[in-house]
Amino acid sequence: CLKSKTKPNGKKPPAEEKKLYLDPEFTKIRVVDFDLKELVVLPREIDLNEWLASNTTTFFNLINLQYSTISEFCTGETCQAMTACNTIYYWYDERGKKTKCTAPQYVDFVMSLCQKLVTDEEIFPTKYGKEFPNSFESLVKKICRYLFHVLAHLYWAHFKETVALDLQGHLNILYAHFIVFVREFNLIDPKETCIMDDLSEILCNPAPPAPTPAPSTPASAPSPSSQNHVTER
Repeated sequence: CLKSKTKPNGKKPPAEEKKLYLDPEFTKIRVVDFDLKELVVLPREIDLNEWLASNTTTFFNLINLQYSTISEFCTGETCQAMTACNTIYYWYDERGKKTKCTAPQYVDFVMSLCQKLVTDEEIFPTKYGKEFPNSFESLVKKICRYLFHVLAHLYWAHFKETVALDLQGHLNILYAHFIVFVREFNLIDPKETCIMDDLSEILCNPAPPAPTPAPSTPASAPSPSSQNHVTER
């Protein structure tokens, strides 16, 4: 799937909408707080393709679940195109035909394709000794690119609903974990993810430690005259 920047018809481009998801009030909310890099590094005893398959399947399931929490708000009326920032995503079918579709249609295409791929034993083998196909890495990259489009749309079009459901912490940690993973294994071209770089730079680093409360000022010592009135117990 390729992306296309929207171009105004001779009109001045509208001012960029304020990105609610960059508000420090929301970026500080995370379900867990540790270095995500430790989660994505290939374990010494695990085969690379096995690791990619396991993580890609998990991200597909989690992003599908996250989208389902706001799917009732993502309709053909509210989201007439699959947008994120100033980008419109078009769907290309198996014959390469370009289709502009609503966001829910696009997400349905993405999830249907991902489901088909991750459950195909010839592509994502689960039986011991079965070889991964030569096309495996390119298919993982395709899945990750599509899943990124869904995450970007969630932030751009449905962050208010996510906050209303108190799920922004889950979305933040899912997004950060995903971005750290695809960066670790070079699964998405940085030109594809650059539209969300501002958020990635905030979320993909460990959260800053909570400020240490200022030491309380010790109470001034009582004067000798007041000490005479202290009752010993």
